[in-house]
Amino acid sequence: MNNSSKIALVTGATRGIGLHTVRQLAEAGVHTLLAGRDREKSVQAALQLQAEGLPVEAITLDVTDAASIAQAVSAVEARHGRLDILVNNAGILVDEPGKPVSAQSLDTWRKTFDTNVFGVIAVTQAFLPLIRQSPAGRIVNVSSILGSVALHKDPASPIYDFKVPAYNVSKSAVNAWTVQLAYELRDTPIKVNTIHPGYVRTDMNAGEGELEIADGARTSVALALIDNDGPTAGFYYQDQELPW
Repeated sequence: MNNSSKIALVTGATRGIGLHTVRQLAEAGVHTLLAGRDREKSVQAALQLQAEGLPVEAITLDVTDAASIAQAVSAVEARHGRLDILVNNAGILVDEPGKPVSAQSLDTWRKTFDTNVFGVIAVTQAFLPLIRQSPAGRIVNVSSILGSVALHKDPASPIYDFKVPAYNVSKSAVNAWTVQLAYELRDTPIKVNTIHPGYVRTDMNAGEGELEIADGARTSVALALIDNDGPTAGFYYQDQELPW
């Protein structure tokens, strides 16, 4: 399937990794829907990319709001009739700094899971009928190496002491959801993968990190554009498959 005929949607795309994911997909020729919960910010970001000649369209989508999701699905169906690529990028980190897992408030856990897990599931379930209309559907769930249970239990791993409990566990859940969904869709053309963007300098980590934001988008874009013999049910950072 030619990139120029593909339709993609990226959630949480008004800034950071999401915005760069939109840019890179559009630069590859994909007509890309820039989704954000704030309509004004979504339109403003899309207009800036359109001014560069990129095929970008704004759409309002709050992943925690069922009505907003339904309206977005209706809009995509009316305008395009299908969705070829869904990148579930929206996410939050609201853990209370310095508090261990047992001291994080229940509200922190609920707020984190509402966006990072239930938002991913709700958006994917809602758009799946349109993705099934694609001859080569792709679903990319943005996770984190911090969701790797294997690495968290290994004292020799680089993340062993990096415990941000609610965020980490939410990303472990995203990884598990990815495997379950990929199994369901194993006999279809749809491929489902999860990715670690890298340790990127974003607002979420107050600008700390090793990679530029554009580099953090590259793994999502690569998995969104895999061909028919590409992987499914995997967890990737660039060309490396990560342990669950």
